[in-house]
Order: sequence, then C-alpha cells, then structure tokens
Amino acid sequence: MSLCSHPPTHFFPEGDLNFRVFLLEEIVRAMTYVINQGMAMYWGTSRWSAMEIMEAYSVARQFNLIPPVCEQAEYHMFQREKVETQLPELYHKIGVGAITWSPLACGLITGKYEEQVPENCRASMKGYHWLKEKLQSEDGKKQQSKVKALQPIAERLGCTVAQLAIAWCLRSEGVSSVLLGVSSAKQLIENLGSIQVLTQLTPQVIQEIDAILGNKPNVKKESRA
Repeated sequence: MSLCSHPPTHFFPEGDLNFRVFLLEEIVRAMTYVINQGMAMYWGTSRWSAMEIMEAYSVARQFNLIPPVCEQAEYHMFQREKVETQLPELYHKIGVGAITWSPLACGLITGKYEEQVPENCRASMKGYHWLKEKLQSEDGKKQQSKVKALQPIAERLGCTVAQLAIAWCLRSEGVSSVLLGVSSAKQLIENLGSIQVLTQLTPQVIQEIDAILGNKPNVKKESRA
C-alpha cells in the first residue's frame, strides 16, 4: 500500500518561507509516521511542483525522515511540459519517479469526440461542462485534428490510437506507470494492449508523432558524471 499527498491549490504559500517549510515538515513527518506504523510502504505526491518535491526531500534529509518516491502528474500528448522537462531531473538527482494519469486526455485522444459529443460519455455528464467546452474550443478542435492525423501511424503499427497514446506515455523517461480509467472490461483489455505497442515505438516513430503534435518541450540536457 502507498499514500499520495494531494495539496489543495495554493497550499504552499509563496510569501512566508518559514511557514512553507513548516507545512512541508508536517506533511513529511505525518507520512513517515504512517509508514513506520506499517500502514503504508511508500508515499508520493500529486500535482506538486518540482521545487516543492525537492523541498520535501530536503526536509526528509534534514530530519532523518522518509522522502516521497514518486509524483502523480497529468501526462498525455497535449500535456507534456512537467513530465518531460521537470521530473526527469528529479528522477536522476533523487530517484523520484512519475506515475501519470489521463493518458487519453479525458477521452479526447480516443477520437470519439471527432464528430460530436456522444450521449452517455463523460463530456455529456453533469459536472463536466468544462470538458465539453474544452472539446468544442478552437484548441480542442486542433487537437482532435492531430488525433486524426495519428491514425495512419496506429494502423501501421496494428493498434488503436488509444493504445498508441498510452504506449507513448509509458516510453517517457522516469515514468514508472500509467493510471488508466475505463468504463468497461473491453476498454481495459484494449488499453492493456498498449504494452505490446511499446516495443514498436522506435525513434523514427516518435519523431513522426512529434512532427504531428508540434509541441515537443525544449529539454535542457545536463551532463551527468
């Protein structure tokens, strides 16, 4: 069993550094207590910035406590910056891995929203009006066009676009696992098939995908001894 800390928005105030460190110390001490009591084996963070994770690690080192081992972050073909530019540095420096969620961008990458928003899907449900607006926005339409352009690559590899997208997430450096959300056993079986696609994602295929997406982050390479 593991625990994941989800701080509310603006949980760590920017102004008061002492108060900020105090809050972090409380969290790290609480997680260490839970692990020492045998209620969990590890703990991780969710939606924390790279700076906050590093601060938690420093607090753990300073007081001989247990640091977080992973960050749970949103990651898909249209949300790349954090996982590809910030977390790899943490992975190499302190061993913090990434568990990512929403690999299909709330279903956008499945292609089911290409024509219209189907009934009984997430975007048509109460409380998901924000998703419907996002899908119907100019950016949403552009993203759906890119999903359509990925179809020939998926067909060539003998998979669905959804399987291609999940495998694409798995191949990223530092990503330990990808969280899936499904509404049926059929969807689960399809999504698990992405593991078979992973070996087919050669540098050439990744380059093709990046050319279609047009949003590859500028990653600064640092020399490591």
